[in-house]
Amino acid sequence: MTRPFYITTPIYYVNDVPHLGHAYATMAADTFARFHRLIGDDTRFLTGTDEHGQKVEEAAKKRGLTPKQLVDDVAPRFAAMWESLGISNDDFVRTTETRHKDVVRALWKRIAERNRDDLYLATYQGWYCVGCEAFYTESQLTKQGDTWICPIHTTPVSWVDKERSWFFRLSAYKTRLIDHIEAHPDFIQPDAYRKEVLSFLRGEVRDLSVSRTSFDWGIDVPEGDPEGKHHVIYVWMDALTNYLSALGMGTPLYDRFWGQAVHLIGKDILRFHAVYWPCFLMAAELPLPKKILCTGWWTIGGRKISKSIPATRVDPLVLAADLNADRALGIDALRYFLLRETPLGNDGDLIYESLIERHNADLANDLGNLVNRSLTMITKFAGQAPPVHSDALADVANQVIAEAKANWEAFQPSRALEATWRLIREGNRFVDSSQPWALAKAGKNDELARALGTLQTALWTIRNLIAAVMPTTAIKIGELLGVKAEPAWPTAWGADLPAFHPQPPTPLFPRIDDKRTAELLAKWLPAETAAAPVAEKKEAALITFEDFSKAELRVAQVITAAPVPKAKKLLQLTVDVGEGRHRTVVAGIAEAYQPEQLVGRKVLLVANLAPATIRGVQSEGMILAAGDDSILGLAAVDSLGPDVPVGTRVR
Repeated sequence: MTRPFYITTPIYYVNDVPHLGHAYATMAADTFARFHRLIGDDTRFLTGTDEHGQKVEEAAKKRGLTPKQLVDDVAPRFAAMWESLGISNDDFVRTTETRHKDVVRALWKRIAERNRDDLYLATYQGWYCVGCEAFYTESQLTKQGDTWICPIHTTPVSWVDKERSWFFRLSAYKTRLIDHIEAHPDFIQPDAYRKEVLSFLRGEVRDLSVSRTSFDWGIDVPEGDPEGKHHVIYVWMDALTNYLSALGMGTPLYDRFWGQAVHLIGKDILRFHAVYWPCFLMAAELPLPKKILCTGWWTIGGRKISKSIPATRVDPLVLAADLNADRALGIDALRYFLLRETPLGNDGDLIYESLIERHNADLANDLGNLVNRSLTMITKFAGQAPPVHSDALADVANQVIAEAKANWEAFQPSRALEATWRLIREGNRFVDSSQPWALAKAGKNDELARALGTLQTALWTIRNLIAAVMPTTAIKIGELLGVKAEPAWPTAWGADLPAFHPQPPTPLFPRIDDKRTAELLAKWLPAETAAAPVAEKKEAALITFEDFSKAELRVAQVITAAPVPKAKKLLQLTVDVGEGRHRTVVAGIAEAYQPEQLVGRKVLLVANLAPATIRGVQSEGMILAAGDDSILGLAAVDSLGPDVPVGTRVR
C-alpha cells in the first residue's frame, strides 16, 4: 500500500506578477512531489493564489479596477508561469472560488459550534501593516524618526483606531501547541524556525482579531453583529484554509491526504502557518498538518526581491532561456542551482557569476561531459547497447542511492544533490581510469564491453536520481539511451535495467564561455550597476564609542579548515569560541593561507555578526585580517599573551 504525501506551496498574493522568489518555493515543492512519485508514494501537490484582503482592494482602486477584475487578470499569470516552468501541481486553488469560500465559512461555523467562547466580539486598536495584513506591537517594529516601520516590508505601518472585530481566543491554545511541537520535533523544520516559534509561544500570546469592517473585499463572516456592522473574515484565516478547501471536507481526497500535509512556506509567514493555523484547526477539532517546512529568502545581489526595485525583478523564464537554447533545459539548470546552492531554510543570494560558475562546473563539466563522452564511445565502439557491466561503480552508486533518498525524504535537497554528484564525478573518473578508447585500440573487447556497459548503467542510474530536480534532463538522457520508460527511483546498482538502444549524443549543457558570460552579465546586471564608475577610496567615516561597543570581538581557535568548493578565495573554518561551543565561519583568506596552516591557531572573531550564507555555507561570524584587495595576514592574538583562553572578550 502506497503512502500518502501531500505538499503545498504558499498561495501567492495577486498584487504583482510572479518573480524568482515565487518560482523557488514552487520549484522546491515540485521537486519534493516528483521525488515522492518516483518512490511510489500516493502524491498530491497544491499551489494557488490568495485573492482577498485590503492589499488587493487598494491595488485594484489604484488601477481603476474592481477587486474581481484585478484578481481575474493576475491569477492566471501565476498558473501560466507554473505551466511554462513545467510545474507538476495536481490542483490550483483560488480563494475567490466557491469551493474555497464554502470551506472557510464551514471552518468558522465548526469552531463556533465546538468551542463557542473561542470567537467573540470586541474592539481593537494598534499598528497595522497592509502588506502583511497583520497587527504588530511596538516591540516588533523598528522606528525611523517618528514613523514605525514593518520588520518584513520595511514600510510604514498605520494606526487602526478601535475597529470592532471578531476575535479568536488564540491564547487558549498556546500550551496545547507547545506540547504538540515538543512531542513532534520535526513538525517545524529546519530546527531554527521551530525554536523561533517556541520562543514566541512562551511569551505573551494575545487573542487574534479575525474579522475586518474597514473594507469589503473578503468572505462574509457567517455570524451577525448586534450592531449591524458588515464583517469579512481576516484574510489569513481565509488564505490558510486553502490547504483544506482544495481537498474538501468529508471527501475521498480529504480522507487520503488531510493530516499528511507538508506546508512549504517562506520565513516571513512562519507565525501564520506555525501558530495561527494549527490553533484554528485545534479549535475546529481537525487534524494538524504533518509538517511546516520553512524556506529562507532569496536576494539578488544582496537585495531582497521587491517589485519596487527593478534590479531584483528576475523573470525565471527569461533567465532559463538565457542559460540554454533549449529553455526547458535552462529551467532544469536554474532548478539545480537554486536547490543545490543553498540549504533549504537558509537565505540565498543569486550572484550571477556563481550561477554561471556552477552551470559550467556541475552541469557542463560533470554531468554533460559524462553523458556526452559515454554515449559517444558506446555508439562508436559498441554500435549497440553493451550486454554486460562491471561492479566498478557499484559501491559508490549504492551509497549514493541510499544517501540521496534519505536526504530527499528529510527535505534536504542540497545534500541530496551533493550525494548524487559524487556518482557523476566517479563516472567521469571511471572513464579516465578505464580508458575505453585504449581498450578498443588494443582489441580487448571483453574489457571494453564491461567498461561501456558500466557507463551505460551509470547513466541510467543517474538519470533516475536527477529526475525529480531536473525532469527535462532526465527525459533527454532517457531518449539518448533509447528508453521510453518513465523514471523511477533506483533500488540498487544494476537492478531493473531496461533494454537500451543508445543514440549519438548532442551536448546537454554547453559551456558558457567568457564572451557569453560577459554578454549575460551585461544583460542581467542593472544598468546603474554596470555603468557606475569606480569610486575613489575615501577616509573611513568616524563612529562613536557606542557604535564600536556593539561589535563583540572574541578570541577563537581554529579546529578544522577546508576549501570551499569552486571558490578559490574562501576557506570554511570550524572555530572554538569557548565553553565547547563551535561555529562555522567562511573566510576569504584561501589565497594567503593553506588550511593546514590555520588548524590550532588563535584568531580574532566578530562573534555577534548576523549569520550569512556564502556559497551554500552558513557563516556565523567574521575572522579579522589585514589587507584590502589581498590578505596580508590575520589579526594577531599573540600580543594578548599566550595564555589568553578561547572565548575571551577583546576590548
